[in-house]
Amino acid sequence: MSSSIVMSVQLSSLWLHNFPAVTPSLFLPSGGGGGGRSSPSALSATPNLSSHSPTVQIVGVKGHDGYGNVNVNSNVFGGFQGDNDYWSDLDNDLYYWTKALRPVQWFPGHIAKAEKELKEQLRLMDVVIEVRDGRIPMSTTHPQMDLWLGNRRRILVLNREDMISTADRNAWAAYFAKQGTKVVFSNGQLGMGTMKLGRLAKELAADVNIKRRAKGLLPRPVRAGIVGYPNVGKSSLINRLLKRRMCPAAPRPGVTRELRWVCFGKDLELLDSPGILPMRISDQSAAIKLAICDDIGERSYDVTDVAAILVQMLTKLPAVGGDALRKRYKIDVDSKCGKTFVEKLALQVFNGNVQQAAFRVLSDFRKGKFGWTALERPPR
Repeated sequence: MSSSIVMSVQLSSLWLHNFPAVTPSLFLPSGGGGGGRSSPSALSATPNLSSHSPTVQIVGVKGHDGYGNVNVNSNVFGGFQGDNDYWSDLDNDLYYWTKALRPVQWFPGHIAKAEKELKEQLRLMDVVIEVRDGRIPMSTTHPQMDLWLGNRRRILVLNREDMISTADRNAWAAYFAKQGTKVVFSNGQLGMGTMKLGRLAKELAADVNIKRRAKGLLPRPVRAGIVGYPNVGKSSLINRLLKRRMCPAAPRPGVTRELRWVCFGKDLELLDSPGILPMRISDQSAAIKLAICDDIGERSYDVTDVAAILVQMLTKLPAVGGDALRKRYKIDVDSKCGKTFVEKLALQVFNGNVQQAAFRVLSDFRKGKFGWTALERPPR
């Protein structure tokens, strides 16, 4: 999903009254009226990111046995299979909503430098911890990650587990268990899952020192690199593991700008790295989700366009729906056009300032005011 200056492109406005060139189905729901759509969903085009290890360990997920292993054939996934068609329709809708918009791109200069340095440091790593946003796991993985890591041991961390529902967690747990991927669900702010993550990293790389002893070498700490998109919680996880603030962390993308090794006791060394994005994001459905979840710089998108699409997505999500929006803002929701809702909110609360209204909608979603929910479910 990629020079040395910020590539910041504003989305074209959805609010222009002379907007005749938009595809007629841009703001129409897929059910019933979208039978002619044949384009693949954004998620179905995402590469398979399974680990190369056959061992499966799911930590912090309901429905697992006493050893943390999930029975993927058991009926513990809360309707995940039945909801698949529903989520595919939402993916198709999002694909068409974003087609009329100018591309969202964000690539600050420090990312190119960090990417080059990270590739060099990968040779030193015994295990790689890839952190993703639990609300959008597929949208927060770099398309080159598999190529970079090769057969290197990997742990996948789905951070912000407190921001998604139990059904979301179980659906993703089932998906990655079938992929054979080691997964840890974590909350970097509160530290949930961090200690288990540290133990798992040491266990995966235990054979490093066994081989060193066989060669007559002294043991050394396990080296684990923490990688991922901007603002997915990499530095917060490290700070929670260390139980002190060793790495700069803030709830916005682009805070960490340099690679830094830190020691976790005598047995584990962690590499904190800046968020790595591709120079060009080809999947614009994923780009919009990154904007909604605040995982990409604000200068890369038009906040009013993103809020309008978020409203349309929320009205279609079973866990939210139009009722949650009506209850919070006391405004009727038209699921066909999020623009209308944002404009009504602007007139009612912000003296007609559409941008402030859009920021409020996005902020409320990020704070869980509509309930905690993921914006993605696993592809088929």
